[in-house]
Amino acid sequence: MRDLKHLIYFEKLIQNCDNVLIDQARSDGQICIGNLCYQMPEVLLNLPGCFSVRLRAPNTSSMEMGTYYMTSFDCEYCRALLERSLEGGFGFLDCIIEPYACSQMATCAENIEVLCADDRPPHFFVQHMDTPMKADENAVKYLSHMCRVRALDRLHGAFGIDTSDAALREAVERHNRLCRVITAIGEYRKLPNPPITGYEFAVVCLVSYSCPHDLVLEKLEETLKELQTRRPDPKPTWRVRVVLAGSAIDDPHFIKTIEDAGALVVADRYCTGSFPGRTEIRLDGEGDLLTQICRHYVMQCQCPRYMDTARVNQRKNYLALLARDYNADGIVIQQMSFCNFWAYERVDAINQLQINGEWPILSVDRPYVVGQSGQMRTRIQAFVESIEIKKLQKGITNENK
Repeated sequence: MRDLKHLIYFEKLIQNCDNVLIDQARSDGQICIGNLCYQMPEVLLNLPGCFSVRLRAPNTSSMEMGTYYMTSFDCEYCRALLERSLEGGFGFLDCIIEPYACSQMATCAENIEVLCADDRPPHFFVQHMDTPMKADENAVKYLSHMCRVRALDRLHGAFGIDTSDAALREAVERHNRLCRVITAIGEYRKLPNPPITGYEFAVVCLVSYSCPHDLVLEKLEETLKELQTRRPDPKPTWRVRVVLAGSAIDDPHFIKTIEDAGALVVADRYCTGSFPGRTEIRLDGEGDLLTQICRHYVMQCQCPRYMDTARVNQRKNYLALLARDYNADGIVIQQMSFCNFWAYERVDAINQLQINGEWPILSVDRPYVVGQSGQMRTRIQAFVESIEIKKLQKGITNENK
């Protein structure tokens, strides 16, 4: 297929955590807020006068200092973020609001707060906030309280950000407009021969987490319009379709490695993907506006931090539903090294989904930066071949009936 018109532009935007659109927004007087996790409702950090950036550490080569201040048994994402902060890579931030989603992320944010204080402007702060571990109305109330006290009140007090219901509603409307575009682009991946690859979609989706929405939305809408007339290659280069789930992925080249091995990624169930991060916020009218927003994030969240039995089973059903909706031939569940939550979630998901026996499953443990890993490519190729063999065997069995 011919390259998407804005693909190179998008790729440049995500080469570093900082980019030209962030610089442009800050020069216009907007406040830049660092966000680390879905557990902190993104829409609350994109109120009028401010915007959020999902913190990343692209092209990380060494984590020596991050490992020194944390441990070699902490997840590489957190160590890479601390390393990048110590290098001065997050100097564009005005503040960081960190949800206590996991102890490793909290440790990372605490180290950034203490070790990098001298390199920050006087107004810079790191705000920690607790998040629930269940998906019920008590959790909604708790998250709403945390967001009001630890996020909205702090932003209003430090920067004068408008946190009224009118501002919240405007932020939801803008967020939903972005989500509709990303969702519409993702819908093309349901087609038998999609006009967009998993790598291209990952780049597009990651841009929406890495840039001010109002500055990147126009090009995302142009990309959606371009897909309406884009023609895929008559003979696909991929051999099977897979759903990719697991720990956060902020390196689209990992997905490119998967696709170069013959597996087209047609759906993404990870923190920086479109499910559930780019699901529209439906305001249900029950409670105040902030409570309605928090209810969306609590009830839509697919993070293994939510440990109640009903939620654990729901996550497996959700993954199976994605595989069916996007006509997947298999599921790849990946876990970043030393990611505690996905360490047990991966095992539990594999056991339950394999019991049902509907889809072949590949489970992989990966570093934060995969690059062109020969070992990973070999494992994906073997998985692709195993799916093809099962398809052949199923066809032979059906012929003999």
